[in-house]
Amino acid sequence: MKQILETERLFLRELSWDDREALCAILQDEETMYAYEGAFSDVMVQEWLERQLSRYEKWGFGLWAVILKGSGALIGQCGLTMQPWKGGEVLEIGYLFNRAFWHQGYALGAAKACKRYAFEILQADEVCSIVRDTNFPSKRVALRNGMRREDRWVKHYRSVDMPHDRFVVRNDGKTD
Repeated sequence: MKQILETERLFLRELSWDDREALCAILQDEETMYAYEGAFSDVMVQEWLERQLSRYEKWGFGLWAVILKGSGALIGQCGLTMQPWKGGEVLEIGYLFNRAFWHQGYALGAAKACKRYAFEILQADEVCSIVRDTNFPSKRVALRNGMRREDRWVKHYRSVDMPHDRFVVRNDGKTD
């Protein structure tokens, strides 16, 4: 499995089929998936993983497995994806972690590493995080990652209209 990024406490690598069980622990947890209107079925987890693997082939990036150094445990996923936004596509940093690892700084550390990757490796002019309006912890991660709320759009998902905010940071040539 290809390692992509490393932080002081984590490394990020490509997901593989071997990660399905760890992904199920995240994607099939009702509380974790509240911003998605509930837990995923087995079929939805399968489609989620297939989508990440196809993103690696298409763009060379996608959501990556977040691995805790020391234990080697997959504790979440974080990475870069192209997401639809108001008739176009935007480069997004997405993150989703096992609930047991919330509020410990892992999402922010991984998201900051992804921002550096977007600017230094992909030479992106800007990167964003798209966050459901009710997902306050993810909004805090975006803000602490140097992003500012730029606009809002309503996405229709699982038969629900869900307002989403887009938090954006532009490449100023500096890294933090």
